[in-house]
Amino acid sequence: RSVDDSPYGGGPGMVMKAPVWGEALDEIASAETLLIVPTPAGRLFTQATAARWSAEAHLVFACGRYEGIDQRVIEDAAGRMRVEEVSIGDYVLPGGESAALVMIEAVLRLLDGVLGNPASHREDSHSPALDRRLEGPSYTRPPSWRGLEVPEVLLSGDHARIAAWRREISLQRTRERRPELLEPGDRLQPDDDDAAR
Repeated sequence: RSVDDSPYGGGPGMVMKAPVWGEALDEIASAETLLIVPTPAGRLFTQATAARWSAEAHLVFACGRYEGIDQRVIEDAAGRMRVEEVSIGDYVLPGGESAALVMIEAVLRLLDGVLGNPASHREDSHSPALDRRLEGPSYTRPPSWRGLEVPEVLLSGDHARIAAWRREISLQRTRERRPELLEPGDRLQPDDDDAAR
């Protein structure tokens, strides 16, 4: 039995057939199901998406191969369950499995009991605690390594200074690497960036 066929309208590659996927989804469909279809044509997966999905009762990933899944499968499924077509970035993979693993890990780490310290994810890059900014760098022992020093402020024990330094470094890193994440006023360089030293 074949799971794929040539696309209607011509073109390269093969499309996964509707009857195969339809039967598989019939077995798992419920009102609680959220069907996630990894596709480069989907909405961008974000940390906010992961947080929303972490509250879901039943996630199902439909991972296409080749040129993807016959669109009628998604249309049919949408009549029986919620469906989201999602992309992990502006590039194409051979199949949806790798993308699904990325999304699953992002969701799982938000569930209670997955991380050793439940507070670990609260100040990650893109988290609400960081106003969706990028997290700053991390350091551990030894304080000096190959002539490179841990920033003095992190060794000071002054929690207010450390928090201010982390906020400033987070803002600076986001400005440099992902300025589109910032509000327009935050995109400007400050006149005095002594807090980052």
